Amino acid sequence: MFDITQVTATPGSGLLTPDNCAVLFVDHQPQMFFGTGSGDRTSIINATVGLAKAARIFDVPVVLSTVAAESFSGPILPQLADVYPDQKITDRTTMNAWEDEAFVEAVKATGRRKLVIAGLWTEICVALPTLSALEQGYEVYVVTDASGGVSPEAHENAVQRMVQAGAVPMTWVQVLLELQRDWARAETYVATTDLVKEHAGAYGLGVVYAQAVIGAHAAG
Repeated sequence: MFDITQVTATPGSGLLTPDNCAVLFVDHQPQMFFGTGSGDRTSIINATVGLAKAARIFDVPVVLSTVAAESFSGPILPQLADVYPDQKITDRTTMNAWEDEAFVEAVKATGRRKLVIAGLWTEICVALPTLSALEQGYEVYVVTDASGGVSPEAHENAVQRMVQAGAVPMTWVQVLLELQRDWARAETYVATTDLVKEHAGAYGLGVVYAQAVIGAHAAG
């Protein structure tokens, strides 16, 4: 007879919950955006801010990090800073954030083993810490639409490399809805649907329409 207790969970097999994950934002900075060519930069900004607001709604701990902010890359994305105005930003010299002691300590301080990560560029500032964290036993979820590379090929190859190593690709809306999980979760229902209306494009318009026609409590 098949014994379910003998099944060992694989990395990335468990669902994200507000209590088991942390969100890492790496190098969303002007100079990095200037070199991003894998997709529409306005869309990447929108997805990044949407992800940040999703983490805030569910009180998920976040880590904000920049690279060479004063000497090369510029300050963190202002819209991201506005979501977390009191959050300490870890600035680094290392391209691999996982080689920066302060960054790793900030991640460890969250107490979470599931790491949701987004950043610029996908092939360096996302891929390198992802591979390093995976090697140390963390589960890593890469938010691909809140990340960007210097070209479509660079972004796609980096995602493939991380997936082959055990990372899980996601989108920011997927993260949001996985955290909400149940439309009966009243304490975050309004904030979640408001975020969808603000940042989720046509899906958000669908929620606007449903609420106007069906009522304020139409599910997303």
